[in-house]
Amino acid sequence: MVTEAAKAYHEKMFPGSHSTIMETDPEFMERFYNFAYDEVVNQDDLDDRTRYMAILATLLGCQGVGEFHCQMGAALNFGVTPVEIKEIVYQATAYLGIGRVSPFLEVVNEVLAERGVKLPLESQSTNTAENRVETGEQVQVEIFGEKMRGFAQSGPEESRHINRWLAGNCFGDYYTRKGLTYQQREIITFCFLAAQGGCEPQLTSHAAANMRIGNDKAFLIKVISQCLPYIGYPRSLNALRCVNAAAE
Repeated sequence: MVTEAAKAYHEKMFPGSHSTIMETDPEFMERFYNFAYDEVVNQDDLDDRTRYMAILATLLGCQGVGEFHCQMGAALNFGVTPVEIKEIVYQATAYLGIGRVSPFLEVVNEVLAERGVKLPLESQSTNTAENRVETGEQVQVEIFGEKMRGFAQSGPEESRHINRWLAGNCFGDYYTRKGLTYQQREIITFCFLAAQGGCEPQLTSHAAANMRIGNDKAFLIKVISQCLPYIGYPRSLNALRCVNAAAE
């Protein structure tokens, strides 16, 4: 049977809704509901807004567009704002590429339109095309430390442009925007990397960056724990290993 706690949390996620999969696959859904919506959510004290920002970023990373469509409704019901959801999707482009992000942007626009949200949303940009490299590098310094000073002009000449792009595009075009704090942006980056797999060096680096700006080891373990039902054990265990390596 589905526990009362799981039923209550599902009702908070989707007030008044009923899952048709519960009728076709009752044994599976009973176990999943009890695990994801009772055991996992009651494991720690991570607040629902943070939990759902992490879950949306994780679903982007693992390409779970169908589940993203479903869980976006829950995220909105838990107070994640349209601006925050848009910023999560926009920033994902730097870590996943437009080929993997475009379907999610379509879903976000569809769901927001259904809820009567006027598009486009208010601009969140804080810089210009002329100063994006400079402002992006400053963000890198603030998150990763002074070692990033001059990064945009560093490296071998044949690949130096990629360092410049990383400063100007990844950080200048996205991290400088309003709508999310640096702490929130590093949480979602951590989730993008953990969920897609194969990015363990970058995941370790961003785990360290998270810790440097206040998202400590215990917090990152909470994030991994809450996202585990959506990406499974192998990638969750890899993420935990990267957090432990960064902490050392």
